[in-house]
Amino acid sequence: MKLLLTLDKKNYSDHMPVFEKYSTRAIIIRDGKIATQQGTAGDYKLLGGGVEPGEDLKSALIREVREESGLIVIPESIQEIGEIVERRRDIFEPDKIFVCHSCFFFCDASDRTEHTHMTESELARGYHLKWALPEEIIAGNKPFFETQPWSYRDSEFIRLMPEIGGERSSKG
Repeated sequence: MKLLLTLDKKNYSDHMPVFEKYSTRAIIIRDGKIATQQGTAGDYKLLGGGVEPGEDLKSALIREVREESGLIVIPESIQEIGEIVERRRDIFEPDKIFVCHSCFFFCDASDRTEHTHMTESELARGYHLKWALPEEIIAGNKPFFETQPWSYRDSEFIRLMPEIGGERSSKG
């Protein structure tokens, strides 16, 4: 997968053990707006999440989008964009380096939706499906750049979208 960006906090020692994770992120665009999860604090998160053992990236993408938003991804519409690699001290295990490969895909979703199956953390943050303009996502996430690394990562991806053909729109 094409490397789009590396975000390295350099807040670790090279001798520390590494915890590596792969995740997927869906870019579903309708009428110029991107499908996101918005929290009650005003932050936005691009749809997607961790790849489970034995799961491929596209299956994880379809599952995560359905769980987080209720949207049903159309498998044939999935198009690889690239990845952002994050390196930083692990916030849960500070004696480890956390390396996250976030793999981004353009895709479309059907008009039909299902019930969400969010994690306790997502429910606690009040996440819900929100279609947002790119500038709304960046502005909404700015206050969270230091406390929620995903807010910074997702905003950096949104900034890159014009360079990677992010003007693409689906369903109108």
